[in-house]
Amino acid sequence: MSNLQIGLAIAGGVVLAAVVAHGAWSSRRNAPRQALPPQDPVDGELAQEPVLTEVDAETPAFNLPRPPVRPAMDSLIDVIATVALDPSTPAVSGEAAMAAMPATRRAGTKPFSVEGYNLHTLVWEVPAPGQRYGGFQAGVQLANRSGALNEIEYSEFVVKTQAFADAINATPEFPEMLDEVARARELDHFASAHDAQLGFTIRARNASWSPGYIHQNAARLGFVAGVIPGRMVLPASVEGLPPVLVLGFDSQAALADDPAQSAIRELSLHLDVAQVDRAERPFERMRETADALALAMEGVVTDDNGQPLAAQTMDVIAADLQVLYDTLEQRDIAAGSPIARRLFS
Repeated sequence: MSNLQIGLAIAGGVVLAAVVAHGAWSSRRNAPRQALPPQDPVDGELAQEPVLTEVDAETPAFNLPRPPVRPAMDSLIDVIATVALDPSTPAVSGEAAMAAMPATRRAGTKPFSVEGYNLHTLVWEVPAPGQRYGGFQAGVQLANRSGALNEIEYSEFVVKTQAFADAINATPEFPEMLDEVARARELDHFASAHDAQLGFTIRARNASWSPGYIHQNAARLGFVAGVIPGRMVLPASVEGLPPVLVLGFDSQAALADDPAQSAIRELSLHLDVAQVDRAERPFERMRETADALALAMEGVVTDDNGQPLAAQTMDVIAADLQVLYDTLEQRDIAAGSPIARRLFS
C-alpha cells in the first residue's frame, strides 16, 4: 500500500471518528434533560433519579389539600324552597331525612341540595345521622359554567323537592319559576362577563425536558404532584381550598414505560382567577413561577400562540385583574369565596 493510500485511510478514519463523536454529542445534547439524582445520605452513592408516579388515593405521597366542604345555600346564587313539617310531625331524624334524599344531587347541570334546621345547634346543615330537624329547605344553583338555570331544570328541582317533602310528611313552597329563571339569566350574564382563566406556556429553547426534570424544578417552587399524571399544583395557604396554580404537561409522557426518555418541550401554568383569594397574590406568583421555571430550565414564557410575553403585557393583565377583583367584591362574589367557587365551577 502506497504512502498516499495509507494517508487517505488514516484521514478517513479520523473523519469517521469525528462523525461518530458529533453524532453522540448531538444525541446527548438533544436528549431530554434529566432530574439531578439526590445524594444517598448513607454511603454517598447516587440514588435512582426521581420520576413522576400516580398518587395513591389512600396513602398520598404529598400532603394534598382535602376536598372543600360544600358551603351552605345562599339566596344570592340559589333558588331556595322552604319545606315546612306537618304540625303532627314536630321533628324529623337525620336518618329519615337522609333516606328521603333523591338519588342524585343535581337538577340538570345544576347542583341540588337539601338542608335541615338542627334543633340542637340551631343552624342549617346537611342532614346527618343522630340529629333532629325542625324544618328543611331545598335549593338549586341559579348558574354555573354550564349556563343559567332553565325551565326544565327548575321543573326537575320542583319534582325532587316535592318527592323529598312527601317522604317526610312536609309541604314545600316554591318561588315563582319565571322570576327565578330571569334571575338566573342575569347572574349568568354577569358571571360570563367576569370569568377569567389565565394560562402561560413555557417552551424549551433547546433541549427538551423529562417528566422528572420538570417535577424537580417545580417542586423547588412549592408544587406537589396531583392525582392526574402530568399535573402538579401549588396548594393554597389554607388546607382544603382550590390550588393557587396548576402546572400541566403531556400526561402520556408521565405514563410512559420509561418516563426518563419522554421528551417534553412545553408545559403550561394555569390560574382560575375566581377560585383563588386575591390575598394569595395568585397572578404575581404565576409571573414569578413562570420566570423562575424559564430561567432554571432554559425556556421562554409565551402565550397559547407561542408569542413571548413581554413585561408590559403582564403589567396590563395585572391591572385588569385588580379591576376584576374589585367588581366581584362589589357584587358580594369575591374571588376565592365559597359563593365564587360555586358560581365559577
